[in-house]
Amino acid sequence: MTETKSNNGLKVIAGLLAVVLLGTIIYTVSLYQDKKKTTNMLTQEKELVVEDLNSLKSEYDKAILESNATNEELVAARDNIAKYIDSVKTMKADLGTLRRYRNQVSILKKEREQLLAQVDSLTQSNTLIAMQRDSTFVQLEKQTVFNDSLVVQNTQLADAVERGSALNLATLTVDAVRERNSGKLVSTSRAKSTDKFKICFTVADNVIAEAGDREFLLEVLDPQGNILGGGASKSNDDGASVTYSKGTNFYYENKNLDVCDYINKPAGDFQKGNYMVNVYDDKLKLMATSKFTLK
Repeated sequence: MTETKSNNGLKVIAGLLAVVLLGTIIYTVSLYQDKKKTTNMLTQEKELVVEDLNSLKSEYDKAILESNATNEELVAARDNIAKYIDSVKTMKADLGTLRRYRNQVSILKKEREQLLAQVDSLTQSNTLIAMQRDSTFVQLEKQTVFNDSLVVQNTQLADAVERGSALNLATLTVDAVRERNSGKLVSTSRAKSTDKFKICFTVADNVIAEAGDREFLLEVLDPQGNILGGGASKSNDDGASVTYSKGTNFYYENKNLDVCDYINKPAGDFQKGNYMVNVYDDKLKLMATSKFTLK
């Protein structure tokens, strides 16, 4: 009798263990499927971004073959897109990074429309000039060609001056630091020890840039792609916008200038993982990017 009860008890225990095992298997399979689904979704999003960039690059290739008037600008824009394509292909896909690249695709599309509009305008202008040249005297034709040449040179010179007057960063460094009781800041790589991020950059000298007050925007992204800090937003005349952690103001005097600022830790400690820091100028041009890891 006792042996029968013992056998029944063992059967009950075996049954319970089987149920627990089955539940564990189902839960594990569910987690795997969810992860696989998320990975597939991110991969598809990544492929869509690459597809959009390849489409833009193809349009630039076509425009370069059809026009020589703005060939240098078109080639530079196409090469820039090629760099983005390589960057997207090799990056580890996550929602935050894909969102920023999608925003960048929108900016590149607007840039493409502007450049192609310039190409169309120059093409129409050249056609009109050719018609006038054929219907005028040789002297007037020479004068017209000369005047048009001056216009092109002046436009190119104005563009060169504008591009040349833009500020650039010579260096960008990001350091995680902790503050001692004495107030001294020391570097650290541990998340729990970090009190703030020290972000320093060097604005390169530029004799033709306009001196005066400037503001650069610091965008700090945590391992989940969230923006640390105030999370303010700014838009430019082209309709592009950037949500940033902090604005850094300085006075520029046409020579190398070292600027440092700090991003304090959030309500809790900094998280472990990979961080990214982007620096934008006041026109939302991306100046430099830096990545680092907290353990």
